[in-house]
Amino acid sequence: MESIYKANEDRYNGMMYRRCGRSGILLPAVSLGLWHNFGSVDLFSNFIRIAHTAFDNGITHFDLANNYGPVYGSAEENFGRILKKGLGAYRDELLISTKAGYDMWPGPYGNWGSRKYLMASLDQSLKRMGLDYVDIFYSHRPDPETPLEETMGALADIVRQGKALYVGISNYNAEQTAKALAILKEHRVPCLIHQARYSLFDRWTEPDLLPLLKEEGVGMIAFSPLAQGLLTNKYLHGIPENSRAAKSTGHLQREQVTEEKINKIRRLNELAMERGQTLAEMALAWLLKDDRVTSVLVGASSVDQLLDNLKALENISFTAKEQERIERI
Repeated sequence: MESIYKANEDRYNGMMYRRCGRSGILLPAVSLGLWHNFGSVDLFSNFIRIAHTAFDNGITHFDLANNYGPVYGSAEENFGRILKKGLGAYRDELLISTKAGYDMWPGPYGNWGSRKYLMASLDQSLKRMGLDYVDIFYSHRPDPETPLEETMGALADIVRQGKALYVGISNYNAEQTAKALAILKEHRVPCLIHQARYSLFDRWTEPDLLPLLKEEGVGMIAFSPLAQGLLTNKYLHGIPENSRAAKSTGHLQREQVTEEKINKIRRLNELAMERGQTLAEMALAWLLKDDRVTSVLVGASSVDQLLDNLKALENISFTAKEQERIERI
């Protein structure tokens, strides 16, 4: 008989929680993303351990999307199995998010931002996870063809139906974000959070988006905070064989790992070592030094990797000198 999961009693002692914009929600500084490593191609015994270790260390936020896998839907199905095997006993301590906006099923209603797609997709997600509601439901990307009023109206109605407690947006630029927030305000359903790609190597959010979110009281969660693994010690000596860049299927392609990038990675790694951190720890800490960033989303392929990422919280302050060095690199 498989032993039923019992959470660590000290799980809230080591985690730092941060207020999400102007809301009642506190998020763990590090959240677990299920974009990779929780699909049908991955090993269940491995990722159930990752999920349990996350919660045992105070990670209350688990982030999914309809098409996370591979195959599409399998990350949600697997997360549903994890909940059934004991984690679900702690449902009221968990913050579970999912999204719709990218390709999910064939035909005109399985993609983008129509009311029909968002509503149907969320119903499917709830069924896969065995849940009555999610805590956050996101529009995963803006749809240039569908009126923003329709997409945001659907999000507001989803909250009224009780299928999501809060809504968020992801991958919207500052201008699109401002419009989306205004429409949601009219519906009296505020936008809780914006999920954007943000890392030392990808800083598009800084000029306009971060100031807007702060002003509007919207939280921000950074995805790909390690630039798909570039900001780890994996690439210090070029491209290793088992890395994402070596796989033709991944989101990180070989040509993105240039000699110039590897040089920057080495210089950042030197600074991290001086700080007593790994490069990954420093990259996460660098995002969290900014109070406009509520949380960083990490993926993990092993328990050890997850625990390493959590060490970032031991030092998230940077001296002016260190910040200057980072800017120069």
